[in-house]
Amino acid sequence: MTRTVVHLLRHGEVHNPTGILYGRLPGFRLSDRGRRQALTVAEHLRDHDIAHVVASPLDRAQQTAAPIADSHRLELATDDRLIEADNRFEGLKVAVGDGALRSPKHWPKLVNPFKPSWGEPYLEIAHRMYGAVQRARLAAEGHEAVCVSHQLPIWTLRRFVEGRRMWHDPRRRECSLASLTSLVFQGEELVRVVYTEPVGATNPRVTGA
Repeated sequence: MTRTVVHLLRHGEVHNPTGILYGRLPGFRLSDRGRRQALTVAEHLRDHDIAHVVASPLDRAQQTAAPIADSHRLELATDDRLIEADNRFEGLKVAVGDGALRSPKHWPKLVNPFKPSWGEPYLEIAHRMYGAVQRARLAAEGHEAVCVSHQLPIWTLRRFVEGRRMWHDPRRRECSLASLTSLVFQGEELVRVVYTEPVGATNPRVTGA
């Protein structure tokens, strides 16, 4: 059976001096450190059999993907299904004990953490992400593909394919900046999930996701 690997790459660090949850807002690009992280991941994947590179339409994902596509002489594709999760706190500060979470007017958004009530449902995220993965698998069949996305969509998809519940503690996500969550397929069957951190671990609670 044909072996295909689809790497889900979280983008690098973002320039976000005000510490807001920027979500899908335009204009948020990689920081200097984030650009270095993107180059490090490209070097890490240089000798891999990459046949397809695709990214979320957001700037930070496109910037992270570009060095990989360039090093393998591939055209960078875009898939809207890899985009960050929709979130009703977008543009606000949401650290625990800070900003929007302290305001009673926002508390109704927190009523159901299992869905979640403040944004795009976990199951919808998982389904669109898995669709993007399947498209990438077919595009790179017998080789490797890289899909550049965002922390919550990648972590949600991982929990989905591993048969775990969708709701979770965000502080426990295993999805550092510029990390790789690699899905290994034999034919159409997912047989293994491998997690690596080419640039090292980062705190999932730090704004910069």
